Amino acid sequence: MKQLADFVTTIPNFPKEGIMFRDVTSVVQDPEGLRMAIDQLVEKLKGLDFDLVVGTESRGFLFGAPVAYALNKGFILVRKKGKLPREVISEDYDLEYGNATVEMHKDSIKPGQKIVVIDDLIATGGTTEAVVKLVERLGGEIVSMGFVMELAGLGGMEKFKKYNPYALITYPGK
Repeated sequence: MKQLADFVTTIPNFPKEGIMFRDVTSVVQDPEGLRMAIDQLVEKLKGLDFDLVVGTESRGFLFGAPVAYALNKGFILVRKKGKLPREVISEDYDLEYGNATVEMHKDSIKPGQKIVVIDDLIATGGTTEAVVKLVERLGGEIVSMGFVMELAGLGGMEKFKKYNPYALITYPGK
């Protein structure tokens, strides 16, 4: 029987020498891989009391929206700066070669709502940290975080232990 990791394509030396790039697009392009990923993310959340799923542009949308649908929850988009049409709150964060900004509609979360964050990958945790700041600034309470993949060698998951994070696949390196 196939495992979810069987659907992930690994590309050596991309985007630079020494990196083993884990490509999630090979998961979503295969009907069995996509179903397996969504079903496993949903299974981890069954029985958890929460109100909304938050997903980060763009691969967080691929996994977060179907999870929200399956569990009859609303879905909140976190997008790159300048992409949302209503009033937003913003958060800057560092990237490997610079910085970026993500935004969320200011009215997307009401104080006290319980939130699950879903994304495709956690590496250093920079993007996830920006999402946490946005959610908490609006008064949301993060009760869990789900990731399809974790690059454990970069330590991102460790930063978020209080939010009950989980990954479906853990790779030990970078």
